[in-house]
Amino acid sequence: MTMRATSLLSPVLTLVSAPAFAHVGAGPVEGFGHGLLHPLMGIDHILAMVAVGLWAGLVGGRARIVYPLAFMAMMVLAGAWAMAGGELPGAEAGIAASVVILGLAIALKASPPLAAGALACGIFAIFHGFAHGAELPENASGLGYAVGFVIATAALHGAGLLLASRLASYAPAVARIAGGGLALAGVVMLAGG
Repeated sequence: MTMRATSLLSPVLTLVSAPAFAHVGAGPVEGFGHGLLHPLMGIDHILAMVAVGLWAGLVGGRARIVYPLAFMAMMVLAGAWAMAGGELPGAEAGIAASVVILGLAIALKASPPLAAGALACGIFAIFHGFAHGAELPENASGLGYAVGFVIATAALHGAGLLLASRLASYAPAVARIAGGGLALAGVVMLAGG
């Protein structure tokens, strides 16, 4: 190539090139991907988030929407707090305890007033949201990351709601057994952590 062609081509290539990120997890797309995967990479998060949907579905009525929304709203706030450098001692124990308590609520067919159930879900979400926010990859978009973990959480809540509709129709006793299994899994997590 001639010097003149190179000098004309350089500005064009500069304008159409995408930025290069030197670190995994850098940028908004990677932040979103990491956020989307984070809740799906830990059995504790999966169990608790499916349990919120399952419990909400078994309680029925407005709880089907209010419990998951309360969880997601508080999770976002706690995630932002962690991303801002906040601290929450005992977050992992809180996550395991949420699995125990949600499992017991399902096993015992607990149907508290709507506000009490939503408050419980919101309290559990503090621990999960903090854990998500604390894992924000370096140089990743906090907003993209948060959008990712909210979408994954909503999907897990949806799976729990779907499971509740199936169990309520075909095998209501299985829901109670599943709740007992969740509680037991949470106890194992507490003992191991």
